[in-house]
Amino acid sequence: MAGYEGKCVVITGGSSGFGLAAARLLTDEGAHVLITGRNQAALDAARGQLGGNAIAVRSDAASLSDIDALADRVKAEFGTADALFANAGVNGFAPFEATSGELFDRLLAINAKGKYFTVQKLAPLLAEGSGVVLTTSVANVLGLPMLSAYAAAAAAVRSMTRSLARELLPRKIRVNAVSPGAIDSGILEKDMPKEAAEQMKAQFAADTPMLRTGTPAEVARAMIFLAFDATYTTGAELAVDGGGTQL
Repeated sequence: MAGYEGKCVVITGGSSGFGLAAARLLTDEGAHVLITGRNQAALDAARGQLGGNAIAVRSDAASLSDIDALADRVKAEFGTADALFANAGVNGFAPFEATSGELFDRLLAINAKGKYFTVQKLAPLLAEGSGVVLTTSVANVLGLPMLSAYAAAAAAVRSMTRSLARELLPRKIRVNAVSPGAIDSGILEKDMPKEAAEQMKAQFAADTPMLRTGTPAEVARAMIFLAFDATYTTGAELAVDGGGTQL
């Protein structure tokens, strides 16, 4: 991986999981990173891990006013940014018959609407030649039980990746998506009992051609590749899924 000395990067949802892994890789290579999250304790812990090249900002991806304030903060801290990872998102498990309007609205507001307006508000601050990476999911192409609303949001992100890539071409900004599969990021443990989470991870590994789950660092490396090194790629989706959607 090339050095990123002096590069300025914004990562929403950067206090845990893929976002924190990407922030760690980038700061280790000299980048200045601004991460966001909703939980102040998690942000403080992430900031402590990342060191002096990181700024942690409390911001809710579902709040348009928070996104406006984030844009102001990025302008004040960086002036311009070299990459934006629109990564903030949440899981939501429920059978189709039991999916509530509240759950549906929450998933779409954070996972799709939040990403859309994050890119809209921060695009004016992106340098020419910069890269935007949106985080979607393999659920956008698979019919997975318990995830119908989550999958709808993921599919919306895949679609907007193409549309935003086209619209930002005149500014020479590339827009791509990373599509994680079964990744052991710790998010399952937040949504269900530990034993149930372990059973689900074991099932995910058994259903994956590579017979294992991935790591946040493996997703992070794909995100960084799309942001900086994939200079002739835009509108694309890179699956990081152990072959689950390909084989």
